[in-house]
Amino acid sequence: MEIFQIIVLLLDATFRVATPLILAALAGMFSERAGVVDIGLEGKMLGAAFAAAAVAAVSGSAWVGLGAGILASLALAALHAYACVTHKGNQVVSGMAINIVVAGLAPTLGYAWFHMGGQTPALSGDARFHSLELPFTEAARNIPIVGYIYTQLISGHNIIVYMAAAAVPIAAWILYRTRFGLRLRAVGENPHAVDTAGISVNLLRYKALAVTGFLCGISGSYLSIAHGAGFIRDMTAGKGYLALAALIFGKWKPVPTLLACLLFAFTDAVQARLQGVELPVVGVIPVQFIQALPYILTVLLLAGFVGKAHPPKAIGEPYIKEK
Repeated sequence: MEIFQIIVLLLDATFRVATPLILAALAGMFSERAGVVDIGLEGKMLGAAFAAAAVAAVSGSAWVGLGAGILASLALAALHAYACVTHKGNQVVSGMAINIVVAGLAPTLGYAWFHMGGQTPALSGDARFHSLELPFTEAARNIPIVGYIYTQLISGHNIIVYMAAAAVPIAAWILYRTRFGLRLRAVGENPHAVDTAGISVNLLRYKALAVTGFLCGISGSYLSIAHGAGFIRDMTAGKGYLALAALIFGKWKPVPTLLACLLFAFTDAVQARLQGVELPVVGVIPVQFIQALPYILTVLLLAGFVGKAHPPKAIGEPYIKEK
């Protein structure tokens, strides 16, 4: 029974850690399916995390903070679209510029506004999202195995975790069952054909990046006002890059991308529990190596599978209308 409990608790931690990865990976999926490389997922998440925590600290409302985080991310997505879609700029350079600017600007503003070394005040009460108990949680506590799974694994998450779970089927439906999704996939494969059909390529890419900004806003806000209780410097810790790796490993498809995010998150959850634990034969593994496990796994998986993944054909190429 103890092993069963450990497994359930590991899966519970996996869901919590996977939430920002899932949302960010789905965000990247929309932009890259439209043919726009978005390496700036990290910067959008970090900007949203700061805006959400700062506004939640001032307003005392997590929902207002979430709205601010989404708006900040949408503004960064619009900046990326303006540089890459309107002015045909290099998409990788634009994304990296956003990451670098936000990494410096967020703690600078935090220091100027709150005088706490670049952090925001600790959030409590209504200023952050708390765990929710689903219906029948109390009644299920006495049921062996199934009750424990329901109370510990399914119930007890905050609302953004459930949003991330719902986002995967919604994204799949939009991508494969709607006119917008069909056009989005077409513009990422052959923008000239889309333009010939009388559909604006630039408008479609702007819409795709708006969806990217919206999802990144929720992802970043989760880190500071749901999973955490305030903003700290570089709190995304490379999660935007991990989400991009999961997107590539998942071949730009919603369900495989979800599984890749869960795999990376499970590794992160395992490394948190392995720190300081003495293992048979090898003894206590250095903390630095344990913390590097998710990133080592990312490199190994991409090295083995990236050659087999075929991105959208027009990805990374600015669309120049033929005269």
